Amino acid sequence: MGDNSQALVGDLLTELYIGGEAVPAGDGGRFDVLDPATGDVVASVADGTVDDAIAAVDAADKAAAAWAATPPRARAEILRKAFELMTAQSEDLARLISLENGKALPDARGEVAYAAEFFRWYAEEAVRDIGSVTTAPSGANRILVVHQPVGICVLVTPWNFPAAMATRKIGPALAAGCTVILKPASDTPLTALAMARILAEAGVPAGVVNVLPARRSGAVVSAMLHDPRVRKLSFTGSTEVGRVLLKEAADQVINTSMELGGNAPFVVFADADLDAAIEGAMIAKMRNAGEACTAANRFYVESPIAGEFGRRLAERMSALTVGPGTAEGTQVGPLVNQDAVDKVDSLVRGAVDGGAKAVVGGGRPDRPGFYYDPTVLVNVHPDAPILKEEIFGPVAPIVTFDDEDEAIRLANDTEFGLVAYVYTGDLARGLRVTERIESGMVGLNRGLVSDPAAPFGGVKQSGIGREGGHEGMLDYVEAKYIAVEW
Repeated sequence: MGDNSQALVGDLLTELYIGGEAVPAGDGGRFDVLDPATGDVVASVADGTVDDAIAAVDAADKAAAAWAATPPRARAEILRKAFELMTAQSEDLARLISLENGKALPDARGEVAYAAEFFRWYAEEAVRDIGSVTTAPSGANRILVVHQPVGICVLVTPWNFPAAMATRKIGPALAAGCTVILKPASDTPLTALAMARILAEAGVPAGVVNVLPARRSGAVVSAMLHDPRVRKLSFTGSTEVGRVLLKEAADQVINTSMELGGNAPFVVFADADLDAAIEGAMIAKMRNAGEACTAANRFYVESPIAGEFGRRLAERMSALTVGPGTAEGTQVGPLVNQDAVDKVDSLVRGAVDGGAKAVVGGGRPDRPGFYYDPTVLVNVHPDAPILKEEIFGPVAPIVTFDDEDEAIRLANDTEFGLVAYVYTGDLARGLRVTERIESGMVGLNRGLVSDPAAPFGGVKQSGIGREGGHEGMLDYVEAKYIAVEW
């Protein structure tokens, strides 16, 4: 680890953050955070226990009434200040994300800007939590609907966007008047703890935001979900873990939001602008080296242009610079850990064994760290296992199709439905296809859909609820109906 990285880590919070204080784990336990570029230890972080989890709920409960009663404008000003602080500290935050996550600095800088925008957006939304007054159809009374904070929220976030997935949940929760306990991924706790410090500096009262790093995630989260004071769970992660947490949440009938796995189809029709489609493919596939739930996972290209699309995509992928995420000039950093590399390699080998051809890449470079070469696969069988689950790596498998109905059938052949991408020069076709594709979001002639002002979420087994936009704050309020006459 270089001198700059050492200085960056030396000033970080590495304890639990509960009730506005940095505290050690109850049993003194700690775990190591690794640099994916080298496998070296970056820092040691407190490993929260079940007792620590309940202490965090205690702190959130103690702060809940006062925060819910805080005027919306005051909450908004604090969120706005958090946005300004994140923006001012953006380079340090980007380097921290690259250090513990592995992503290239351009991706990390983009994430920080995106993450900060959730604080700005919900600073604006905090004062727009608007209820309604209507007359009952019978005319007998008025129907008055007010919004109240849902209560104490447990927020469980993944490692691939350690800042943005935290702010996407914390922003609307605080805007709505909720207190929170953030359980970050154990691969990337340092960014979450840095966010706690920024929020405290912005003026968030003690206990409103608590951060609980822990390796024993299942036990810690389960303990909080079985505390009757907890009323909300928001989880971003795999569908497999989401199913488990939904069962846990059922015991206390907890309000849940789930942003789960994706398996995004990227559909290119023969009439598409090929230059735009290739550019969109690079964005949709290679943002964060493919480690994104929104990453293009399956490329379906109409037969007349499939050869040209594959050739040009391979040219672009082979030109990417692979290296440590923290190094200037790197375009593709390492994957997050060895398990991620092994999974990607297994999927690629399975596809090749099934008849696919690696036009570029297809293996691991001979260097320390958790790297995988940018890869383009052609002649992929439509039933290949690589098309059935998230790759979460820099691999683009290409399948050909012959007509619109076949493209839609292939795109919908998955249990997931988070996002899809469609490229065509025919607007009518584009809109027709986007309506028929089973996904919560569609990028039409665009390789990027994420926006803090838009409702992010999926259908089928990709999730429940929406994050971002006005809808995102509604996930953190309960509607109370009051029947009244005057």
